[in-house]
Amino acid sequence: MPYVITDACVDIMDRACIEQCPVDCIEQGERMMYINPDFCIDCGACQPVCPQGAIFLDNNLPDGAKQYKGINADAYESGEFGPEFGTDHPDVAALPMRVKDDA
Repeated sequence: MPYVITDACVDIMDRACIEQCPVDCIEQGERMMYINPDFCIDCGACQPVCPQGAIFLDNNLPDGAKQYKGINADAYESGEFGPEFGTDHPDVAALPMRVKDDA
């Protein structure tokens, strides 16, 4: 059961999760971070450091974020988009831009 990054990360990308991941399975797309489900060891180190609360176990995703399990997996399997290409899943790319609240 790998962890999944959801839309709360879009346009925020704090990146604290990258520093905590012991297997380097978290990578950056253009607008959000992605967890490679093939390399995630389910340690949970990323979840508590995410200030946006964007990271969940794949079997514990909120109802409005269940599609992000597939979005994270597709980002590594498509061969057309994803961190390898510095781009996002088309569903993420289509989301309206958000501005990070620094207040």
